[in-house]
Amino acid sequence: MQQLEQQISSYIAKNLMFDEKAQIPRSESLLELGVMDSTGAMDLVMYLESEFGITVADEELVPENLDSIERIAAFVKRKTTEQVA
Repeated sequence: MQQLEQQISSYIAKNLMFDEKAQIPRSESLLELGVMDSTGAMDLVMYLESEFGITVADEELVPENLDSIERIAAFVKRKTTEQVA
């Protein structure tokens, strides 16, 4: 899971913060930190879908799934596990 969190964090730092060296606390709210807005969320979803081969349904676009590195990684792990089963 740590590698997955690192990969997601790296993408967010580079593409949403435009700072490859930015350190994002894994459990902090990306919305509260000002890292991600609605446009950033859609960009992130497109990345997750293409990178991990998952489909994010409209009803899954909620903070419980996408508001921290930790939550995003758990969501991706859950979605990839569901597809294998």
